[in-house]
Amino acid sequence: MSEQSSWQIQRQLLQYLSDGQFYSGSWLGEQLSLSRTAIANHMQQLQQLGLDIFSVKGKGYRLASPLQLLDSAAIRQWQSNESAPIEVLSITDSTNLQLMQRLQRGEQLPKGLVLVAEAQTAGRGRHGRAWYSPFAASLSFSMVWQLEQGIQAAMGLSLVIGVAVAELLEQQYQLQVGLKWPNDIYLQGKKLAGVLIELSGQSDGRCQLVIGIGINVQLSAVQAAQSIDQPWIDLTTAYGPLDRNRLVAGLQSCCTEHLQRFEQSGFAAFQAAFNRRQLFMLQPVRLTQGQQVVRGICHGVDAQGNLVIESQGKKQLFHGGELSLRAEN
Repeated sequence: MSEQSSWQIQRQLLQYLSDGQFYSGSWLGEQLSLSRTAIANHMQQLQQLGLDIFSVKGKGYRLASPLQLLDSAAIRQWQSNESAPIEVLSITDSTNLQLMQRLQRGEQLPKGLVLVAEAQTAGRGRHGRAWYSPFAASLSFSMVWQLEQGIQAAMGLSLVIGVAVAELLEQQYQLQVGLKWPNDIYLQGKKLAGVLIELSGQSDGRCQLVIGIGINVQLSAVQAAQSIDQPWIDLTTAYGPLDRNRLVAGLQSCCTEHLQRFEQSGFAAFQAAFNRRQLFMLQPVRLTQGQQVVRGICHGVDAQGNLVIESQGKKQLFHGGELSLRAEN
């Protein structure tokens, strides 16, 4: 059986199980013209993707909680008429990587095109770290953009996207969001989402961007504990059940609006919005760069998006690179 047809069967199984009720292996097999053994094998493969599926003798299979699959038609209902396309994948290595490869092959992708996936097998965060993105439990979102002014004009862009995500979550879900320089989104002191921006182009010529956003939506606590090494939270815990298809369309709209403003006004237009949400504003922090450690008071960011730390009576500026910011206890 091909990988594509196998996934089609598994998607059908998930559509049956999506209401959170029990379905017997024999009944599922009858619907899909498969043996109970084949159904069991497909269920095992879905569990390996991070899905919490219970198997109870005499009752059958049930998802730990109801599930909503990403759906192109449902997403389009939330988009405005002028929105760029949104493409939906089932499983991929990395949505960012897929778009970067298409750009490197010379594909002319429309500005604002979005790629989302139910699961990533090689999701990436900052510093090359793995990003945990189990099936249908998070949102793996990547968007194409272009800057005519070149790579230098992208300074502060990850902060702008952080502000865009924060404002969407505040307006749509009434959540009080914090931002940690340069690319993390926090809620209740725990990590909710991250931003990863990858660039392709010349320093003084047209620059292609892929903007990746990963958001925890409804993670399994048991499975996440094996893959995430810091305090985390998800949207379902903080808000309750939500429509991921609406979230995808909202992210595209909000990011597009903020990117257009960024092109016109630069990061200075977002400085105050970022600093209002800065997680460690006016608090003691520790900034690590390789073997170098700087301790001081965080004064947010300046008009270019540089991190400002007051250390030993002097304010120092830091930008990008392999930097790690933490609270100093």
